Amino acid sequence: MTQPLNLEDSLLHVIKLLKEPHHHGLHVYLEEFQPYDIAEIYRNLPTKHRAKFVTSLEAELLADLIQELEYEQQLNIFLLLGIERASKIMDIMENDDLADLLNELSNDQTEQFLGSMEAEESKNVKDLMQYPRETAGGIMTNRFVWIRENYSVREAVDKLKAFAEYAENIYYLYVLNDQKQLVGVVSYRDLLLADINETIHNIMYSRVISVPDDMDQEEVARTIGRYDFIAVPVIDNEQKLVGIVTVDDIIDVIVIEANEDVEKLSATGKNSIDFTTNALTASLRRLPWLILLLFLGLLSGSVIASYEATLDKVVALAFFMPMIAGMTGNTGTQSLGIVIRGIASQHMDRKTIFNLVWRDIGVGLILGLVCGILIAAITFVWQGNFILSVITGVSLLLTLIIGTLAGTMIPLLLFKLKIDPAIASGPLITTLNDIFSLTVYFGLATIFIQYII
Repeated sequence: MTQPLNLEDSLLHVIKLLKEPHHHGLHVYLEEFQPYDIAEIYRNLPTKHRAKFVTSLEAELLADLIQELEYEQQLNIFLLLGIERASKIMDIMENDDLADLLNELSNDQTEQFLGSMEAEESKNVKDLMQYPRETAGGIMTNRFVWIRENYSVREAVDKLKAFAEYAENIYYLYVLNDQKQLVGVVSYRDLLLADINETIHNIMYSRVISVPDDMDQEEVARTIGRYDFIAVPVIDNEQKLVGIVTVDDIIDVIVIEANEDVEKLSATGKNSIDFTTNALTASLRRLPWLILLLFLGLLSGSVIASYEATLDKVVALAFFMPMIAGMTGNTGTQSLGIVIRGIASQHMDRKTIFNLVWRDIGVGLILGLVCGILIAAITFVWQGNFILSVITGVSLLLTLIIGTLAGTMIPLLLFKLKIDPAIASGPLITTLNDIFSLTVYFGLATIFIQYII
């Protein structure tokens, strides 16, 4: 069983090996490490040792390292290596990772690097760079193995062996016709089980699940998750196979999209805020949301002010105000999280939306009844006023129903308007529910004020 990386010991050992006149020991030490672990070593090495570490690595290992790093670190390594050696590393790298990197460079830098690569590899990378970043084309690789349907199983296996090192994924062989259109797929398992002289046409699946090259990456992720694929083929508008999206790239997409949704739900905006973000940048990214919530908060305060006379007559109403507002915000945020997760994991048609709304009416009713009866009993025991206990109980019942529906309806409405539903952040739902709950609570109290005094 492989042991997890002991970073401190590994760093000390790598620094020791870097001081030796020859780097054979470093190569032997690192060859059993996973690319991620090598990248962790690089990130944590003292700056003075990084250049020597990079220049000491063999091409294959260096390509693996670069693909695990962030854009700025990748660029620093390429500039350190120089055009000649960098081009050799680029020929080894996965084309989709390289396309992402080159898209971040200036046109002059991109042309310089592409011009120094092998012609075929350069063309493959250029083909990938034409697609928008967050689409199937933007995350696919064009390194795959394809065959003709008139091949025998033996011929298909021979081609698979010949291109196994080149291809990013060898679990599927894609069957193309003379126009390079996708007409079938054969799995590695199918080849192993078939007779060696059988033709591909007889064992291939002709009903191929594919995605268009302009499909959003989140929908691609849902497709792979829905069918449990290791890879999914990508086709253009002429049904020609242009690439494949592999599950490792989809995992990256899921992590990125989940982080973006968490940031929006936290009202921190689309741009990421982490431990390294400086105070000014973090403040500017959060300020627009906070200003919006500030004005909504003033509206909430104006609701209380409009019922000042009621509050003056029955001071006990103030005791339950934070509880009712807080409970409504909590249930709204819970519903919001469930809806966001549901939208991300399944297709939301009219029937699904209707069932979800109807279910949440029931959820709000059950939660409201249980919590309303409980708070009504507590109010009666504490204040000894039956009408006041009924008002608090009924208010909590109504506001929990409203809060649950608000947490459900707002993200669904944004989803239907083609707006990212994660924008309906937790703080926004909470603030709106404060306004709803206080209006209901003080409205009922004002109607029945003569029975409370």
